[in-house]
Amino acid sequence: MEPGTIVEYIDQQRIVCAAVLEEKDGRLRLLNENNREVNQKAARLTHVSHTRLNFSQGRDKVVEALKETAVRRQALSRHIDIPEIWEAVYSLEEWIDLETMTAFCFSGQPESDHESAVIRAFFENRTYFKFSHDWFYPHSEETVENNIARQEAEARRQRLIEEGGRWMRSVLSNGGAPPEVNADIIDILKSYYLHGKESDNPSAARAVLSKAGADGPETIFSAMVRAGMWDSNENLDLYRYEIPTEFPAQVMEKAEELYARSENFPPDPKRRDLTDLDVITIDGQGTMDFDDALSLEQQGRQLRIGVHISDVAAWVEKGGVIDREVISRGTSIYMPDLKIPMLPNGLAEDLCSLIREKVRPAISIFFTVSSQADIVNYEIVPSWISVKRQLTYTEADNMVQSDQALQALHRTALAFNRKRLENGAVQILLPELNVRVYNGGDIRLKTMSRDSPGRLLVAEMMIMANWVMARFLSENEMPAIFRSQLGPRGRLYSGDDEGTLFQNWMQRRMLSRVVLGTGPEPHSGLGLDAYTTATSPIRKYFDLLTQRQLRACFAMEEPYSASEIDEMLQMLQIPLSRARLVQNRRLRFWILKYLEGMIGTKAEAIVLDKRRDGYTILLPDYLMEARMSATSGVDLKPGDLARITFQHVDAARDKLAVFLG
Repeated sequence: MEPGTIVEYIDQQRIVCAAVLEEKDGRLRLLNENNREVNQKAARLTHVSHTRLNFSQGRDKVVEALKETAVRRQALSRHIDIPEIWEAVYSLEEWIDLETMTAFCFSGQPESDHESAVIRAFFENRTYFKFSHDWFYPHSEETVENNIARQEAEARRQRLIEEGGRWMRSVLSNGGAPPEVNADIIDILKSYYLHGKESDNPSAARAVLSKAGADGPETIFSAMVRAGMWDSNENLDLYRYEIPTEFPAQVMEKAEELYARSENFPPDPKRRDLTDLDVITIDGQGTMDFDDALSLEQQGRQLRIGVHISDVAAWVEKGGVIDREVISRGTSIYMPDLKIPMLPNGLAEDLCSLIREKVRPAISIFFTVSSQADIVNYEIVPSWISVKRQLTYTEADNMVQSDQALQALHRTALAFNRKRLENGAVQILLPELNVRVYNGGDIRLKTMSRDSPGRLLVAEMMIMANWVMARFLSENEMPAIFRSQLGPRGRLYSGDDEGTLFQNWMQRRMLSRVVLGTGPEPHSGLGLDAYTTATSPIRKYFDLLTQRQLRACFAMEEPYSASEIDEMLQMLQIPLSRARLVQNRRLRFWILKYLEGMIGTKAEAIVLDKRRDGYTILLPDYLMEARMSATSGVDLKPGDLARITFQHVDAARDKLAVFLG
């Protein structure tokens, strides 16, 4: 190739014009339009001109001529109507050479500038033709449509990125009202903050952050709070794990329909009228969804105890619109600042709730017990009940010595608890930390004993009722959701010893996992030969399912088969695990939020584990574990008490740092 020959090559997705300085063994030394000397293989050239430049006129003149040539050719390329040419030739379905394509694009005798202009035009626009050096192949109509759609999507993406960058800069820098912004931008940013690289469009989100000059994803949270789209204490897990907080319209319509015909509940000869029975509920102070109640009748030296469970299945039809929604939730979620019910409130807190003086359908479990809490006999019946008294745990605690029924129930609960412990039950007596968040952000923490008379009474009666229901289902060969548990990996205290807080905490770690199945198996942790749960059908779908199996024993509905129950167990795994996670993380968030105001203060701690780099400790006042770095010259052992100082707390980032002393 002669020196001075004008050639072109591609560099960083751009066609560059150059002149040949010399050629050797198929490699060229070139001077390009940017006044740079480069080496290039001859085979990598996109175009070789018929004209040459004279280097004798000087390097600057050559570079100037190259620039003029590039500008001229680029201008010519803009006159080429590629869509029009494609319309004329796409039906040929064959490769077209450069000479022929140049003739299509320009009239008269084509020159090197025209050929270069063709290459430049088709290089920049790949929508209509496949481009290979100096050959062109028309795409099919379908391919062209897809290419156009893809380009439009990319153009829209770029507009969103530009707009998103401007919006974030404005929100983060100004204190005024945030500007209007495309909702898609907000969705992209929120998704990226919640899910990171697993989000819907992480590359677009990162591009927006780059345009905004943002440091990282955390600025998204700041922007959303400043724009009023999120609260500074926003429960992001609700979005992250797709937890619904509202019910679909069709579910609410069905609930209203049920409420409208509730006064005309059809008579049922299978139900026993127990509305004259003295039935009481005992629950927490803020409870609105009452799904269990108690009664007591003296029969000589024996007691006939009744546990009455709201017959939720009488209202929620299996496979119906409400049932399908409830399955997707699996459970109610209780958090310090929000309660998300499994059932719509009209059902959970009214129609299905055992409200005082309201007649409600129920499943009543009666067991006659001896003074030693031995069950002499039992009976389960569908019923009508009407609650006469609604007590809080505190009221029950205060009345347990003066009210004969409560006294007898408490005495029976203690005796049944003793029997379970004698049978190997593992009693974990950890206090309950109640966290309440009030309007204005006021956070209140209160530790309550789980073995207060009222709580112990209710807990043991529910365990007894669930045990009896498990026996009843087993005797009727009815599959259900049974719970079983192997013995603990070790015991840190005996059954008649309550153990220390440290022992109870560590004992809980040593429990075997609970196994769910369709047939009865021993439950070592409770000291029972069989166990199910059906006492909370308003709040737990497992309990509602088992309640339906009880109803099936009375021919009130068709039962689930064992295989159907297995399918339900699989189906409910994800919503239940997500609900537990969200509930636990939100509780931890508000405890940490409270502790943000305690930085610099001291607290008691119990050493749980010694680690290579420090310790795992328990903060008894907050029932929370934390890590603590080792301190030189101090050697602590599990069970030791320590005094710590809160060093750093950040609830939003789930950070807690403490140090010894």
